[in-house]
Amino acid sequence: MARMYGDDVLAGNWRRRTVVPEVEAELDLVVEDADSGFCGAVVGFEAGAVVLEDRHGRRRHFPLLPAAFLLDGKPVTLRRPAPRPAPAARRRRTASGSVAVDGVRARVARASRIWVEGVHDAALVERIWGDDLRIEGVVVEPLDGVDTLAERIREFGPGPGRRLGVLVDHLVDGSKESRIVTAVTSPYVLVTGHPYVDVWQAVKPAAVGIPAWPVVPPGRPWKEGVCAALGVAEPAELWRRILSRVDSFHDVETPLINAMERLIDFVTEPS
Repeated sequence: MARMYGDDVLAGNWRRRTVVPEVEAELDLVVEDADSGFCGAVVGFEAGAVVLEDRHGRRRHFPLLPAAFLLDGKPVTLRRPAPRPAPAARRRRTASGSVAVDGVRARVARASRIWVEGVHDAALVERIWGDDLRIEGVVVEPLDGVDTLAERIREFGPGPGRRLGVLVDHLVDGSKESRIVTAVTSPYVLVTGHPYVDVWQAVKPAAVGIPAWPVVPPGRPWKEGVCAALGVAEPAELWRRILSRVDSFHDVETPLINAMERLIDFVTEPS
């Protein structure tokens, strides 16, 4: 008899109940209804039931009862997932990359100023740093060149609470601009700049849709040479195209970014 029926069915710990694991019914989890054999992926929930969809697109509702489903062939109890906390809202950033301050009116203009060489420089600075400058109350003014910089600085009268930052194009060793800058000694004036011949060149070529800025032979006006090389009749037309391609600091070269950040920090430093 023992050989016919095997071991005693009452042997062992027969009083221990089988524990059926609970599983969160995440979307796309594939389970089988133990009673009907319907197999499908979790696609939703409705009035205490889970909605399964099989590979043919058919949907059925099944109550979330204990041990009512099979997962990989083993009984499980499905439970509806707990609500997930809403993701934290991403903080909006300005075109310069700084955190945007919403609901704040522009500050009354400071006595301190930032000067740039021309209207194109001013437009590009406004495009990227305009939000930051309005919050700080800093006005940007075009100079129309730096040949008379020393005289303009004397007229401005820099001092405590009246600082001056100057952004200069083509600030490289041996250039005319570098010689002019060395004459500025006031502790309330910071002159810095970038190495590019013109602020146009501080815009990354990829942003404009060209492989590189054209090389212009010495003695020819740089903007004129660039327009000729790119087949554009008027500098104003090309400038509009360049400016329209600039959306943020990602579209300009690092030396310009570094120079502007230094100037903003300098003119907004407390007296």
